[in-house]
Amino acid sequence: MTSTLPGSRSASLLSVRQMAIQARRAGRVLGTLPTLQKNAALSEVAAQLRANAEQILTANAEDMRAARAAGLGEALIDRLTLTPERLAAVAADVENVVTLPDPVGETLGEVTRPNGLHVSRRRVPLGVLGVIYESRPNVTVDVATLAIKSGNAVILRGGKETAHSNAVLVRVIGEALAQHGIPADAVQVISDPDRARMLELLRLDDLVDAIIPRGGAGLHRFCVENATVPVIVGGVGVVHLYLDESYVQDAAGIQSAAELILNSKVQRPSACNALDTLLLTEASARLALPSVARELFAAGVELRADPLTFKLLEEHQLAATAATPNDFGTEFLALTLSLKTVANLDEALDFIAEYGNHTDAILTRDERQAELFVQNVDSAAVMVNASTRFNDGAQLGLGAEVAVSTQKLHARGPMALAELTTMKWVVRGEGQIRV
Repeated sequence: MTSTLPGSRSASLLSVRQMAIQARRAGRVLGTLPTLQKNAALSEVAAQLRANAEQILTANAEDMRAARAAGLGEALIDRLTLTPERLAAVAADVENVVTLPDPVGETLGEVTRPNGLHVSRRRVPLGVLGVIYESRPNVTVDVATLAIKSGNAVILRGGKETAHSNAVLVRVIGEALAQHGIPADAVQVISDPDRARMLELLRLDDLVDAIIPRGGAGLHRFCVENATVPVIVGGVGVVHLYLDESYVQDAAGIQSAAELILNSKVQRPSACNALDTLLLTEASARLALPSVARELFAAGVELRADPLTFKLLEEHQLAATAATPNDFGTEFLALTLSLKTVANLDEALDFIAEYGNHTDAILTRDERQAELFVQNVDSAAVMVNASTRFNDGAQLGLGAEVAVSTQKLHARGPMALAELTTMKWVVRGEGQIRV
């Protein structure tokens, strides 16, 4: 049976199956609601997040104290932290989703067949989502918001480190929804930290339509190996940036490269789209690496350098750490960056093909090189002369996101409103029979 914290939307006497039954009922209501009603409810969610900010931040502070006492790593603590500014940004993201087009009911591919049948496809909600994540209370709001707008009910399973934050957030969301005629059971949370509860959720294929894990590689692997519900994987991957010498032929180019690389690494190092490995040719390294490294060192970044870049930095009295094989193909989620020398773009592409699939970028002034990179890098997002941090639903105009999918079926890249729907065929006739 699931335990709960006061005020959460997972009653202590409910099993996960009972929660899913309630979610299924709520989803049937949600899937038929007009856009105006969903938008009004989401506007109320944003208002209530602001009105209850003190209570939310107090609960988050309690989670933070427990996390530090348990020795949680700094990357996870950063993901766990809510500040007044971050909470305000979360509320603003909710309001942004209100402004986005509602995908539910959109009709695609209309055609009239020779026999007079009118055939089309219509976007419909997936139904009931199970979202499993670690440490990020903002995900609670992001997921709930996108689920409601796209007509889906959702069962959340956050990490035990977010228990107090999630209990308050889900209560606030549920109360806001109820004010606008949406069942509060549309958003529920499993607060029992026992992994057996997560296993129950993964195997409810008769009630849950999709599992979306959002966390480390271990969580994704556990879900894939144990679920009977379809799993949409993503959010885990090594991020690369290839610096072509054409980009750094003058001081302005070197400064721009330094700013882009710095932003990709330090703007939020615990995010899945933060830079992990910088790929350089010998020419681009000699032209730009000292300046780039000084910016990174000033921001507290540890550089783990291959032999050539290590020697080059040493020549400029810049102290890096000698890289080991494990420093390549590693998602650091911290202020650590590996440096790898490649002979040319072809070698960079081979390296990315071995280790990448999430977000990969090129800095180049050579349009042919840029197009080769875009065509050959098989990742969820490819950036040309832009920070890797732009692989984000809000930054790409999608509103908040549930996750960044790195798989190829159904959804790839930031999963926002359209990615939380599926299609059904609608066939209209006038008495036709098949012969």
